[in-house]
Amino acid sequence: MSQLFSPRADRRLRALGIIGAAALVLAAMVAFALSRSDGAWGVGTPAAQPIPFSHAIHAGRVGLDCRFCHATVEHAADAGMPTAETCLGCHSQVWNVSAQFAPLETALALGTPVTWASVHRLPEHVRFQHAAHIGAGLTCAQCHGPVETMARTVKVETQSMGWCLDCHRDAAPQSAALVAARHAQFGVEVPPLANCSTCHR
Repeated sequence: MSQLFSPRADRRLRALGIIGAAALVLAAMVAFALSRSDGAWGVGTPAAQPIPFSHAIHAGRVGLDCRFCHATVEHAADAGMPTAETCLGCHSQVWNVSAQFAPLETALALGTPVTWASVHRLPEHVRFQHAAHIGAGLTCAQCHGPVETMARTVKVETQSMGWCLDCHRDAAPQSAALVAARHAQFGVEVPPLANCSTCHR
């Protein structure tokens, strides 16, 4: 059978194949790196809110405790967001700029919640308890950063599964009961806080 390609064409075709394969590997590596980057997780990106809100003023300059607006943080999974009543309770007396507070007044009049945009939204399959973390002695800043300095609230940590597991694998101080409760999952010894079912539904 006669040769279809010349030796020179064969070398070129092989070189193109190698270059193409290398380009695919490089593209996959770049895509993987980008998917793990801060930008992909929304780190540093503020969410548009229904009214202009500054933690730097409320938590920083005024010195409001986080629990004033996030009232359920110590006893529920969700930290809670401020209601129209909470905001207008102060702002009906202090710095009442009616145009900016119109969404709050509308929510109050209709009996609907304020549609705050969450900066720290977790996927639906993740089970998270603010109360458990507060009860374990974590501060708000450990996960949310120095919010008292933020004119616009931004995520400062990825809050990815790997980021959470860094704490859960080395939760200190661990009680003797937790250490004793280690068990095997797929043949690997796993501390209770790193067990899949601790955080996943």
